[in-house]
Amino acid sequence: MNGIRVERRPDGVAVVTLDCPGKKVNTLSSALLEEFAGQADALLDDPQVKAIVVASAKEDSFIAGADLDLVQTMSGVEAEKLSREGNALLQGLATTRKPVVAAVHGAALGGGLEVALACHVIVASDDPATVLALPEVMLGLLPAAGGTQRLPRRLGLAAALPLLLTGKRLRARQAYRMGLVDVLTTPGGIADTAAQLALRLAERKARSPRRKPPLTVRLEALPPLRGVILSKARTQVARATRGLYPAPPKILECVEVGLKRGIAAGLEREAVSFGELVPSPEARHLVWIFHAMQEAKKDAGRGQARPVKRVAILGAGFMGAGVASVTLGEAPVVLKDISEEALRRAARTVGEGIEKQVRSGALRRVEGDRQWARLYLTTDTADVRGADLVIEAVFEELELKRRVLAEAEELISAEAVFASNTSALPIADIAAHARHPDRVLGMHYFSPVPKMPLLEIVRAARTADYAVDTARAFGQAQGKTVIVVRDSPGFYTTRILAAYLNEAMLVLEEGAAIETVDAALKDFGYPVGPLALIDEVGIDVAAHVAQDLGKAFADRGLGASPALPAMHQAGWAGRKNRKGFYVYPKKGRKRPNPKAYAFFGGGRRRPVEAGEIQQRLALVMTNEAVHCLDEGVIASPRDGDLGAILGLGFPPFRGGPFHWLDTLGAVAVVRRLYELAERLGPRFHPAAGLEELARRGGRFYPG
Repeated sequence: MNGIRVERRPDGVAVVTLDCPGKKVNTLSSALLEEFAGQADALLDDPQVKAIVVASAKEDSFIAGADLDLVQTMSGVEAEKLSREGNALLQGLATTRKPVVAAVHGAALGGGLEVALACHVIVASDDPATVLALPEVMLGLLPAAGGTQRLPRRLGLAAALPLLLTGKRLRARQAYRMGLVDVLTTPGGIADTAAQLALRLAERKARSPRRKPPLTVRLEALPPLRGVILSKARTQVARATRGLYPAPPKILECVEVGLKRGIAAGLEREAVSFGELVPSPEARHLVWIFHAMQEAKKDAGRGQARPVKRVAILGAGFMGAGVASVTLGEAPVVLKDISEEALRRAARTVGEGIEKQVRSGALRRVEGDRQWARLYLTTDTADVRGADLVIEAVFEELELKRRVLAEAEELISAEAVFASNTSALPIADIAAHARHPDRVLGMHYFSPVPKMPLLEIVRAARTADYAVDTARAFGQAQGKTVIVVRDSPGFYTTRILAAYLNEAMLVLEEGAAIETVDAALKDFGYPVGPLALIDEVGIDVAAHVAQDLGKAFADRGLGASPALPAMHQAGWAGRKNRKGFYVYPKKGRKRPNPKAYAFFGGGRRRPVEAGEIQQRLALVMTNEAVHCLDEGVIASPRDGDLGAILGLGFPPFRGGPFHWLDTLGAVAVVRRLYELAERLGPRFHPAAGLEELARRGGRFYPG
């Protein structure tokens, strides 16, 4: 493979540099591990070698983890073998008497961090590019190169478990404060810095910078406290995953075995568990999502993107402030609103976000200050002049959006792109009176903007290629996964979500209890139930969208339930005015609001099976997704799955609506939809594309 270079320095330090050929980042594979093991054995046996440094030749990357292309094709037996080989290599490094120092600059993720953990000392660059994490759990897997064993021993059980169970990423400064990193330095010459330290350690001219865990941390590994911590973690995992994700319980099992029976037993359990998880459908789907997101980043349309040197955001509400936050790293922002108070709130939100990134090490102070200086707040529409991209984020009202567009067109160049951050209003309607409708499109961000990974770009019939490509490129620069959809009522995400939420209303009207409906969908895998989601979005917003989309799709039996408009007219708005499907006490958890039943036939409720609720809501949503594919609203099943997962919280382990339908099988789904249509109405009639798949025994994805 020739992915490793070894420099034997005259002072006796061997610098092992990883440099996978033909790749931007280093990834661990069987071939690289075999090559690494051969080099390591020779160095460990050579008396002339006093110490070893492990470094990377890649720019801004140490080791980005395992080669997922390889992992995705492995059988369980092959995966178990790979884990054992990796553990044998790293255990050799961890137990040698020669000092081994990791020089970490850039991403040390998964197996990359596990390599560093096997070294005696970790030197890391205090640079925003340096990120450390064990994200395997997010892929339905577990750390399979000693991560479940060495991280708890280094940090203590209570500090290590959240990192193992969530895949949380740490910047170098955060990792140093926790004790995961031993030395912070500058990126330049980091291998030399590590080599100098390694030599001093070998010659006993310096003490190890690795900090001894405090007594409380050491006590966590002993039976009484260990049992309490693991028991609490299992309870939290069960509550969070509802038994739907197999990886977290296996991670806890590996940690417990290692602490009870020693590291050798823990590593063996790790290898066996890895072999069990790799071929699981949950891991296959989660790894697919990772690959699909990477593929989406490469989508570049027709390559007509134009440079964006200045962005104007119209509307300084919650969404406008969020869009500004993710834009300042790419271009100066003019944030315009008619309200000085709204601008002050937005500035506070943006400033807090920048400060949080600086504290974590994600931004250098100078970069944070530079971003803050690029934000210009104004109430004067004239300041929009000169913007290459205008993003309108005002209230979801057609005439208001048309007026804002008209005002902007008086000031911007004919080729500047105008984007509406609308979740449902057709772009063609917004641009109906535009001077240049070819440059108008939708950029539908999701709330909260800095955290939500999806951007849905909406292309109207008259939208030009350059406008789409410019918006797509800019969204990708903001760090978003971008899907491009065709203009139509509700686009893609709002349309399938509306069908899902409307079905929840109908189930309530039939007598189901609020907590029953939400629990059923959380048990299906959604992060929140549909009724709690409506409260968060706002009953006023949900009612407005439901009425518009209900009219658009009434001919297919998807007319909106009258309940949400009635709640809105009665002054119910959800969480924001504490009048919704739930009661929100100042202290304690929310609880179902029995007064809400007045809009759904009264307080008498009847039992409804969770499976029935799950099927109805999930099938009406996924069937609508197929309608969108049939109509060309989305370009592919991939875009449909990414949109539903990243924008709406469709259960990731199920792979998205189209993967889920493939799992069930088109024949079985069509049969079930016809049964529901006969009993409940035409909204369940199978989409034409689904019926066609059933006829020919096909799938949305290759088998």
